[in-house]
Amino acid sequence: MDNNGAFFAFAEGAFVPAAHAHSPWATDMLHGRLLGALAARTLEAEHGEEGLRFARLTVDLFRNTPLLPITVETVRVRDGRRIRVADAVLSTEQGPVARAGAVLLREGGQPPGESFRTAAWDAPVPDGPPGNDGPRLPFDLWRLTTWGVDPGPHRAWVRETYPLVEGEEVTPFTHAALAADFASPLSNVGSAGLHFINADYTLTLSRLPRSAELGLEATGHLSADGIATGQCVMHDTQGPIGYCVVSAVANPAIRALR
Repeated sequence: MDNNGAFFAFAEGAFVPAAHAHSPWATDMLHGRLLGALAARTLEAEHGEEGLRFARLTVDLFRNTPLLPITVETVRVRDGRRIRVADAVLSTEQGPVARAGAVLLREGGQPPGESFRTAAWDAPVPDGPPGNDGPRLPFDLWRLTTWGVDPGPHRAWVRETYPLVEGEEVTPFTHAALAADFASPLSNVGSAGLHFINADYTLTLSRLPRSAELGLEATGHLSADGIATGQCVMHDTQGPIGYCVVSAVANPAIRALR
């Protein structure tokens, strides 16, 4: 598959990765954000329903994998009047490489009264070409802060440029799942570059995104003894829509993010 195609083709029950589905950490390793996206895509296809909103997605990235075909198996854990819970396991011929869990909640009327709300950020909507630098990224990126020079907090807009699966439109939920993994470099990059690789991420959403451009604003980072946690607010062009929290472990830096 050439570089203008999707990240995966679906063949014989498996998602076959293209060459450009590799991680920024290594060209022979599948990008972890794509595992989360495949989990989101399959959970939505097999467990999504009108009136049930995907409110949480947790992705555990517990094993690096080469560019091998991926299978995704899901199971419905709970099906109630107002909540549905479903899990997914992603595997290659080498065994399980990731798992995910989703919570869907029933839409309903908004309660009365006022409550504290996360403020919309002041970042302008991208209206020019992305500022991608270094190696060609498999998505558009607009950095709103200078990474690898100051310690943050950092902000950025991202937008997908490739389909996830050949012949399929990327849904808003899968768009959010793809962007959520980016919370790790955004919250964990420091003045000496990115020295943490994430082991998981949890995305929570009050609503689905309404734009192709998604913004991430780092709101916290803590690390000690080579272990980090970071958090971000996710925005679309109409305002904040959710949060993402990541756990990460120390790893040699990605120079492209310096």
